[in-house]
Amino acid sequence: MQLTPNLEKTFKLDKQYLEETELPIVTVSASFKEDLKGLHGLPETEEVADIVFSRAHYSMALAIAAEAWGTKLDPKKAWIVDPTNYVSHKNWKSIQLTEVIGKTLARHPILKAFKDLVDKFGRSKLPILGSITPPLLHITKDIKSPILSFHIAAGNILASQGKKIIQVITDPHVRDEYLKHAGKLNIKFCVFDGRTKTEFLEKAAIMGQEADPNQVIVTGPPVDPRIIEARTHKKAWRSGPLNLCLSTGGLGTNKKEIRKILEQLLPLMRKRPSPIKLALYAGTQQDIYEMGLEIAKEEHIEVQTITKNKQIGYFPKKESRALDKHKFSIIYNHHIVDANELLTYHAFHWADGFISKPSGDMAYDAIASGSFLLTLEEWGEWENNIREVFSQKEVSRRAETDHIVEQIEALTDTRDREHSWVERAMNNAFNIEPLFIKGAENIIKVVQGEEL
Repeated sequence: MQLTPNLEKTFKLDKQYLEETELPIVTVSASFKEDLKGLHGLPETEEVADIVFSRAHYSMALAIAAEAWGTKLDPKKAWIVDPTNYVSHKNWKSIQLTEVIGKTLARHPILKAFKDLVDKFGRSKLPILGSITPPLLHITKDIKSPILSFHIAAGNILASQGKKIIQVITDPHVRDEYLKHAGKLNIKFCVFDGRTKTEFLEKAAIMGQEADPNQVIVTGPPVDPRIIEARTHKKAWRSGPLNLCLSTGGLGTNKKEIRKILEQLLPLMRKRPSPIKLALYAGTQQDIYEMGLEIAKEEHIEVQTITKNKQIGYFPKKESRALDKHKFSIIYNHHIVDANELLTYHAFHWADGFISKPSGDMAYDAIASGSFLLTLEEWGEWENNIREVFSQKEVSRRAETDHIVEQIEALTDTRDREHSWVERAMNNAFNIEPLFIKGAENIIKVVQGEEL
């Protein structure tokens, strides 16, 4: 397949691990070739940046693996493969083009109408799909057990080959592509909630698919157990600096809103004492990282950069973390694996609240960690639905990006009430229904054939 010698080795090992593991997981999220090399004991090149399509498709797959692993990474218990890592040199331009399309749409709201058309009609035509098919089919060809899929394309490709597939519909929204094989007996679906199941069965009927309701199982969203564990370190905010994490998406979405918020919040930190502490999660986006540095310099605010991943693993019982010590921090790494670990390790135990678009990764993770959520502009119908769900749970509100300082002052105010909105929202997050906490456990039970 025209891979480098080291990638040929990891390809062979990934295939072997996926065949031997109790829980084979496939997704389409990013190329993390260098981390794969390191994981398999081969030399890495840290300077090579990943191509990233989505944090969600990576972090949710990892959530299931982390749940299966427990306290130690164990390939026998679970293994994740992303065929993006093994696209041939000949087809690599299609991967780069897909990322360019995604980033262009994500950074330019004026193109959102075109992006909506891509969502509705064009996802099955994106250039990446033909490129990932050969490595995906090769790496799964000898697997007889059910395969857990976190991407529509991967699930549909494998279901068409007769593989037993458990397809996770990660959001409270059913795209038409999910229904392509809905009537087949070799595929089951894990869905967000009862409303999503109803939507699935309704759409399947309209499309003439005879979907078996027993094949559509309500599990809740998958959240990394390390993030859920973070809630045990928190108490609802009552006074003192409010810890906020401002986050972009996997493609650098909401950049203009993020700039606007930084330009309002950073000057606030010159107050003594500062009413907030702020962490910016730039993900793998160098331009957002540099934007944070630039605005901090303009506002004469000292900034701490968290870019090195020295601690991958589970939360220590007691440790003073870096975000406690600085008013403003930026979390960034050009590798999706490292960026996600830095976010997981540093932000979720620390943040009282997150400011993020209501995406399927950040919204679920924020609420499961016991934080409140202020939502940036949605980037699709599924995010509208996510925002609505968590607004109804009274753990989330729209961010007023033109007046974020005034909004935060109002939401932390207790002058005419016993508890601020922030305190009530965090307590609501601490008491959210088990469905929003147990998703990873439930999905593993479905794969293992257990009743929920």
